[in-house]
Amino acid sequence: MKEELSVYYDKEGDFLEVRIGGPTIAYFKDLGKDIFERIDEKTGEVRGISIVNFKKRIESLEPIKVSLERKAKLVAA
Repeated sequence: MKEELSVYYDKEGDFLEVRIGGPTIAYFKDLGKDIFERIDEKTGEVRGISIVNFKKRIESLEPIKVSLERKAKLVAA
């Protein structure tokens, strides 16, 4: 099954979200340091990641490291 990767950035809120597939009912698991996994309530699969204070991180060159348990296959359109 092909799934799209969506990237959304809210400049005013300084919030980045990367989502796999379409919208689902989900909850967020706090990974620390303003990083959250978006987890599908029905399947328990990781469906995305959110980063608060994203611009601040980029400006400070602080690396963003996240380990996801989901294997994703990216396909260029």
